[in-house]
Amino acid sequence: MKTILMITPENSEINRFRAKQHNNFTQLTMPYLAGFVPEQYRIRLIDEYSERIEFERYDLVAITVNTPNAPHVYQISTRFRELGSWVVLGGPHVTLNPEEAATYSDTVFVGESEETWPQFLTDFLVGKQQKVYKCESTPSLEGLPVARRDLISGHRFTSGAIFATRGCPHNCSYCCLKKIYNKEFRTRPIHEVVNEIRIMRNRYFVFWDDNFFANPDYTKSLLKEITPLKKRWAAQVTAQSCHDEELLSLAKKAGCVYLFLGLESFSEQGLVDANKSFNHIDQYKIIVDKLHQHGISVQAGIVFGFDSDTPEIFEKTLNACETLGIDGVTPSILTPFPGTPIYDQYKRDGRLLNVDWSYYNSKTQVAFTPKNMSVEELLSGCDSFRSKFLSIKSITRRVIKSKVNLPYTLLMNWGYRRAYIGFKKARRT
Repeated sequence: MKTILMITPENSEINRFRAKQHNNFTQLTMPYLAGFVPEQYRIRLIDEYSERIEFERYDLVAITVNTPNAPHVYQISTRFRELGSWVVLGGPHVTLNPEEAATYSDTVFVGESEETWPQFLTDFLVGKQQKVYKCESTPSLEGLPVARRDLISGHRFTSGAIFATRGCPHNCSYCCLKKIYNKEFRTRPIHEVVNEIRIMRNRYFVFWDDNFFANPDYTKSLLKEITPLKKRWAAQVTAQSCHDEELLSLAKKAGCVYLFLGLESFSEQGLVDANKSFNHIDQYKIIVDKLHQHGISVQAGIVFGFDSDTPEIFEKTLNACETLGIDGVTPSILTPFPGTPIYDQYKRDGRLLNVDWSYYNSKTQVAFTPKNMSVEELLSGCDSFRSKFLSIKSITRRVIKSKVNLPYTLLMNWGYRRAYIGFKKARRT
């Protein structure tokens, strides 16, 4: 029997940053891919957020790679290869940089893996594995295996992640989805999604979709089917899709606790920079109020560092979030990921900093030269926003304004506050 170790990596910087947050749902990639592994393999899953890697020889080591984790993964890969393990790398960074990843591994996977991963596993058993497996067609999302959540450890309450759709119809300037996935937006058969949710032990789960409301007719049908399951969940959607009253009503009945909205900016020019003109700032209050009226909390995604942003954007955003009663915010630093329009633009303009991929983490580092502020001003401004937004004063203001899902909202904000304070202390020591 072949032994296989499947790793969800997490570098120490982001691990410290996320520590003590309460809503860190496990990444779905490796539990999902484990569902394809045949019985000739003995599997172990490790998520570095909750477990340390023990370096011992396995026949096969598989690691998924996002851009900020690439240097860390290459170190892990090197150590396992020295032990005699065959190391395979896949994920978004590998798809965008296959030649780079190939120098640190034995096999790389380019693109989606529903067809290439099972083929590799068959090839490996007979010693005929290839160096590169590339997805040449659009894989079907029908008849997929159930994710192996039984292999997850350390995520007792946050192991419930599932996907119903793949891709997004939009083309934001900082997003590389169009390069990672086939451009076609796709859905899974509703009965397969419902069955997987039904057997999930978790009462709380998250839809790992990039845009859960992208096909409202599909989503409405799915929501009607999961309503009897009486589970609680969250998902990521666009703000514009939340004008659909029927969709919001069905979501609440089906157990929706909160929705992650990609608001991105409270600057009209910032939305132009993001190629997100379908967002309208004058509609934000209408959308937030509508979600609150349906009993759904709002977790807003905000990006700082667009070319139109000045140092005043941080205080402007804070005031807007408090005025609207936004329950939570995930603030990010604009990051020119490879394969995105802004990466190509900044490269042409000579604005990419000479830093390694770990600087592309969107939270604690800057990887480019901003236009209307310095790198230091962008970092300190984002830090100041987090500090003020997670203050007791701001949390109180927003809770009073929202009055929605109070236990959850308080727990979420308290977790982010603890994580922020803990990260700042760790950085000072």
